[in-house]
Amino acid sequence: MRFGTLDFLPALEAPELLAAPTVAALRATDAADGGVLVAAIDPDLADTATFCEHYEISMADGANCVVVQARRGERTWYAACLVRGSDRADLNGVVRRHLGARKLSFASMDDAVRLTGMEYGGITPVGLPADWTILVDEAVASHGRLIVGSGIRGSKLLVTGSFLAALPGADVLPLAQA
Repeated sequence: MRFGTLDFLPALEAPELLAAPTVAALRATDAADGGVLVAAIDPDLADTATFCEHYEISMADGANCVVVQARRGERTWYAACLVRGSDRADLNGVVRRHLGARKLSFASMDDAVRLTGMEYGGITPVGLPADWTILVDEAVASHGRLIVGSGIRGSKLLVTGSFLAALPGADVLPLAQA
């Protein structure tokens, strides 16, 4: 299938284009039916704006996966937020309150990579640790086709918003700032 200037194939037919946690998660879902697709990209073009411009894909047709660190008292935990590339998540409002955190910040690059087993700049909600909450913006959940990371910088997944909303630990909320 072609989307933008990329040709996609069923993700599990090209496991070398996926991070190990992503492969494991896809094997545990109904992705084997070919509904989750993957395409190789230039890893130097993985960042959202550069990727979209180069591969002729709208920022609204991509979803960014942002890893956040939540804290309350002595407890620290992590979650992921998914918003369209054209939007920004209301981290200090909706996300912080939903997670019950007193403080919320972006996870450090080292923590995000270590905890997910994925490459920074390619982190995907597919295959995140089982105890993480995945907050999915309503606009992402209702979108027909979206580009998300694959767990590595050298490829992207093409999925539906309903697939992302059905991931284990996913909560659909209005995350995008007005």
